[in-house]
Amino acid sequence: MAFPDYFSRIPTITVRDPLADVLGAANGGLIEYSFADAVKLCGHACPTVAGAWLIGVNALRALYGAETPVRGEIDVALPEAEESGVAGVTASVLTLLTGAAGIGGFKGLAGQFRRNRRLSFATPAISGIRLTRRDTGQSVECQLDLSHVPGDPRCGPLLGNILAGQASEAERNLFAQLWQQRVERILLDQTCLPDLLELE
Repeated sequence: MAFPDYFSRIPTITVRDPLADVLGAANGGLIEYSFADAVKLCGHACPTVAGAWLIGVNALRALYGAETPVRGEIDVALPEAEESGVAGVTASVLTLLTGAAGIGGFKGLAGQFRRNRRLSFATPAISGIRLTRRDTGQSVECQLDLSHVPGDPRCGPLLGNILAGQASEAERNLFAQLWQQRVERILLDQTCLPDLLELE
């Protein structure tokens, strides 16, 4: 499996999942996630997946500081409806990192380790994505603005040709290169991060 080279430069995050510990899936419940895991989950690398990764990783670091985040003990709330725009894609990445799931999620064992009903959509009174620690009640609200890293203007026409089945191999390769250059900047250009992501 070959990913773009820049994937290896994106910092990973380690979380502790008590259920994984109990069931023997990971020693000490420690699980390391990489951006490649989010790409495998979604099946593609795009600005939305990259933005969701930034939200999840930075929100967890803000909530836990030097502690290891506890997967499965975090609520995630989105202001948009599940079927709106890219809300579902964003939520899937956040579920990967936090364990928070909707009504179809894991129901728990004897009242413990429950994951369902910890992911909500169309949440009133929030404008950004909110992550909340269940043990302390501490929350962080995240606003993402991807317009600070615009795409190459050639991408639109190239994608149009690809979708119409009229693109040459060179055009397809150029589009993929330009697309991934934007994703790479979102994830790795630290000068863009203060404008891209706001945490409150």
